[in-house]
Amino acid sequence: MFRLRLCPWLRPGIGVCKVSRQSVHKLASLQVATTLPPKKAQSLLYPFSELEGYLDSSVDRTPFQLFHPGLEDMEKAEKLFYSTPAHKIDYYISAERMDHVPALKQPEVCFIGRSNVGKSSLIKALFSLTPEVEVRVSKNPGHTKKMNFFRVGKAFTIVDMPGYGHRAPKDFVDMVEPYLYGRKNLARTFLLVDGSVGLQRADMIALEMCEEIRRPYVIVVTKIDKCGQGTLLTNLMNLQDLVKRQTTSCFPQPILVSSMHFWGIYLLRCFVAHVTGSIKLTNTSQS
Repeated sequence: MFRLRLCPWLRPGIGVCKVSRQSVHKLASLQVATTLPPKKAQSLLYPFSELEGYLDSSVDRTPFQLFHPGLEDMEKAEKLFYSTPAHKIDYYISAERMDHVPALKQPEVCFIGRSNVGKSSLIKALFSLTPEVEVRVSKNPGHTKKMNFFRVGKAFTIVDMPGYGHRAPKDFVDMVEPYLYGRKNLARTFLLVDGSVGLQRADMIALEMCEEIRRPYVIVVTKIDKCGQGTLLTNLMNLQDLVKRQTTSCFPQPILVSSMHFWGIYLLRCFVAHVTGSIKLTNTSQS
């Protein structure tokens, strides 16, 4: 059901596969994920499927499955996350203020979230097919103090924003708000929420800021492996209820991820590639 033909760009020794396999996460590639038993592959590609069976039959599943790309689309998106001589992926620059932010033309997406929500770990997982890209991850909350820009060829840029809340930079608001308000090529903001603890007060402030800006954003639920399914489902339903009642610019579907186990990473890569206009989807409903 989930087996894919081995595409030329995934064959050993050809083009993008000239990287050290020893340093690549064992589940970094969609090709590997789809060779797993169907139930495990389903959980990796579409993490919500693990929770769906616990929902009452009266609960509408539609908002959780609006973005449901097929393997062909995920495959196209994954190709963008391999670095090649013609499509170089690299850390570009860090900036503390808007006047330090580089003027890049390609579409941009940024990741914001509370300190210790797993933001840098998530970006590292997205770039796991190109391990030479250095994404610094620390066990100490508040490690990211600047806006860090990563170029994905000429396709798009990913920006790792400083964390808010505990140990946030003193000038966090002065740094982040002007970027979110004024960055013309910002295609989407990804607001990260810890799935093991649910929405916190600091998250609500960030969500209200995203709403005030009136630019499209998406909620990414991280650390879904850090709690039981009952806790995760409760937090997810509370989040979904808030999105439905109190937001106008938020994409209705939260994206569930685990950077450690790679649940949802392939889906998120595809979403990023889609909203930046880097791929054309063939098998999904809406965005």
